[in-house]
Amino acid sequence: MGTQQEKDELYALDISDVEWVGAPREDEDEERVEIAHLPGGAVAMRSSKDPETVLRYTEAEWRAFVLGARDGEFDLK
Repeated sequence: MGTQQEKDELYALDISDVEWVGAPREDEDEERVEIAHLPGGAVAMRSSKDPETVLRYTEAEWRAFVLGARDGEFDLK
């Protein structure tokens, strides 16, 4: 996964002008997860209900998450 230096650099990025995308919603008040693509394949993620709290993932971390999700690792039982 990402090294501490990679994470530090990722969190130092100015993301004030990134484009956030998420699943369509019927109601403006409906909560959804939003992501933004960052340089080098990194990704930022936030909740539409708490846009100030942003998590950032290196390309390797994001790839591992997506592959795990596709493989069913996060399916609710």
